[in-house]
Amino acid sequence: MDHRAKTHHTTSKRTICAAVIAVALLPAVASAACFKEAGSRFNISPVLIRAISQTESGGNPNARNRNQDGSVDVCHMQINSRWFPTLARHGIAPSDLDDPCTCTYVGAWILAGNVNRLGYNWRAVGAYNARSEHKRVLYAHKVAGTLARMGHQ
Repeated sequence: MDHRAKTHHTTSKRTICAAVIAVALLPAVASAACFKEAGSRFNISPVLIRAISQTESGGNPNARNRNQDGSVDVCHMQINSRWFPTLARHGIAPSDLDDPCTCTYVGAWILAGNVNRLGYNWRAVGAYNARSEHKRVLYAHKVAGTLARMGHQ
């Protein structure tokens, strides 16, 4: 391989690597915009919404979990299937939650409802995941720990 061919080959490899990295980072950029937009729409901190996503699923948009009561939690915000009838009245099908932005918006909407009922506080955060006061406190502590690990207090 002559020098020009070798240089072209190396440059092509770098271009392909850069393209692969850019495509791999695209969902992260898109999801950051979704958190920001959802936060703005519902007047909730995007950092808090992201912390809930991290606490719920590690940010995994494909997360699915079956609960002991037979309900299912879906997407990175772990929207419980008990919400499906309410979401259907708003034109949102369970399969729509496969879209990470839709999932983010729905999670932010649920949190905003808690904030409207309970105030913008840790009780509202705890209510995102639990009904009993004891479990709400435990969940709020988990989210606070996630926020701390993310560099926010």
